[in-house]
Amino acid sequence: MATINHNKLVRDRIPEIIEASGRKCEWEVLSDEEYLVRLDEKLQEELAEYQEDKSLEELADLLEVLMAVAEARASFAEVDAIRREKRDKRGGFEMKILLKSTDDGE
Repeated sequence: MATINHNKLVRDRIPEIIEASGRKCEWEVLSDEEYLVRLDEKLQEELAEYQEDKSLEELADLLEVLMAVAEARASFAEVDAIRREKRDKRGGFEMKILLKSTDDGE
């Protein structure tokens, strides 16, 4: 039987799911530093997948990785507090504004 190399961050239950299907897998727990590197890679992967098909499932995957990044770098609550503060000061995106140009201020 051939081995397929993945070498990517996966959800916590993936090894369990693979083994429950009768297949074998090799996995390891990452260091905090390597976890951050792999989360950034996963973020790019999930963003590309969402941009390709725009499905709600891919959007949910992207959000899951974003939440994991927030927890790994600080906490989701801390990141959300910063998000809210910026929203209060600068607004959100509900009005669908496209800034086309500005003058140079002189």
